[in-house]
Amino acid sequence: MAKAAEADGKKPPESVWTRPRRARREQPTLTRDQIVDAALELLDAEGLDGLSMRRLGTRLNSGATSVYWHVANKDELLELALDRVMGEVRVPRPDTRPDTAPGADGGAGGWRAAVAGYARDLRAMIHRHPWTVPLFGAQPMIGPNATRVLDEVIGAFDGAGLTGMALDNAMSLIADYVIGAAGSEASWQDVHGTATGEDWVQALGPYLAEIAERHPRLTAHIREVWVRDTADVVEARFDYGLACVLDGIEARTRR
Repeated sequence: MAKAAEADGKKPPESVWTRPRRARREQPTLTRDQIVDAALELLDAEGLDGLSMRRLGTRLNSGATSVYWHVANKDELLELALDRVMGEVRVPRPDTRPDTAPGADGGAGGWRAAVAGYARDLRAMIHRHPWTVPLFGAQPMIGPNATRVLDEVIGAFDGAGLTGMALDNAMSLIADYVIGAAGSEASWQDVHGTATGEDWVQALGPYLAEIAERHPRLTAHIREVWVRDTADVVEARFDYGLACVLDGIEARTRR
């Protein structure tokens, strides 16, 4: 990997977690935690576009120079912010009882229940902080909170019989499913707010009538499904997808 990067003229990106902190003789007026707190307020209120070093300095009643004592650039600040919210994610421990019941969780315990619990907690965190979605995969997750979560996820898979690349692939599959599903859910909520499926069916009534002859199956499906409570549909869809992902992982471990 290192040789390939060198051949392409590229090198691995620097990380705030691997760069030594800058030394300063006098006591800094701001702490790293204060900076991250203010950044999170901007991110949660306005998203990634709402965060800039200048706006952050204004919010902290301090010049951007004070911020640069702790972070070299915006990318490092986002690393710190992402790791902070990863601290909200909890991963259940699998117990010794086998998974026997149907559904995403399997039974009362076991690796499926633990992994499903992690997936739902990660999803809830993304709903609270939808700005995180584009950041996953941009940098290695090596901060203290992220490494704690990843270590616990490895433990959650205990009993599934996975090691090495098989374990890594399973962990990535769960994360990719949750990030994709939660990101789509958060985007829809951000744009459409409290509009219900029935509101949409009524608003699209004339258009559905217009395309019904060309696309009879689709229009019938929309009229059947979209009139249901949106929140219930979203929850059922996520649970269905998670169960399918876990079923696939389990089926491969049994081969």
